[in-house]
Amino acid sequence: MSEQTSSRSVSVVGLGPMGQAMVRAFLDAGVEVTVWNRSADKVDAMVELGAHRAATVAEALDANEVTVLSLTHYAAMYDVLGQAIEHLPGKVIANLSSDSPEQTRKGAEWVRSHGAQFLSGGVMSAGDNIVHPASYIFYSGPREVFDAHAELLRPLSPQEYLGADDGLAQVFYQALLTIFHPWMLAFDQATAMIDRSGHSIAEFVPFAIRSAAAFPYFMEEMSVANQNGGWAGLASLKMMVAGAQHIIDASEEVGVDATFSHTAQSFWRKAVAASEAKGEAVSTYALMRGDS
Repeated sequence: MSEQTSSRSVSVVGLGPMGQAMVRAFLDAGVEVTVWNRSADKVDAMVELGAHRAATVAEALDANEVTVLSLTHYAAMYDVLGQAIEHLPGKVIANLSSDSPEQTRKGAEWVRSHGAQFLSGGVMSAGDNIVHPASYIFYSGPREVFDAHAELLRPLSPQEYLGADDGLAQVFYQALLTIFHPWMLAFDQATAMIDRSGHSIAEFVPFAIRSAAAFPYFMEEMSVANQNGGWAGLASLKMMVAGAQHIIDASEEVGVDATFSHTAQSFWRKAVAASEAKGEAVSTYALMRGDS
């Protein structure tokens, strides 16, 4: 396969739902795309849309200067790129896979040790809908590498460059998922409670959306508090313990698993106990930070 030198061409390795969404976004923007994936059926689907097939990882790397990785984790990067290490020198690897910040830093070092440049990314999207108005991508790594290839990567989603630290994109990405995952569980519990109580989830959802409009206010208020040790007051902490119990009762009365609310209540109880032991209010934020 001849090397493509156009700045409007890219390789995509890893064709899960997110990788396929990236290929579609590139193609829709007129970018020439070469694809590789372990399973051929996903490659076939992208080729039907206009992508070029790479029979091997080496062919995918040789096809373009920039290769975008969309894999399950960084361990998969070693497995995949390890098949074609000698083809890495002079290339740019933009790894948009999820992992911990430290694993990302180690991955960046590994890629550079084999002669390639590296960018890390965290894809904040509505599922695999990268064209959703709320979707965007965190990037980190050398500024000059990002600037050189930002235009090529722009079709994927709006870009938020955070800094030179390779792990920084994952710090912000994982922090936002830390908020999202409990929200998913809480929403499941809430809608199960509605349903098991004999009421309509569809009727409930508009109220949930309406209440969610207050979340930015709470985040702004709590962020200020957390910059100053966290929100805490013994009476308020005890109120949260009682409030959590009401949620637990409402769930368990209709047979809904309230494990998640028990876990939340345990944090409020720890804060109450720590406050009483210290003689002053101790926030759940301080406890999670590991402050003594």
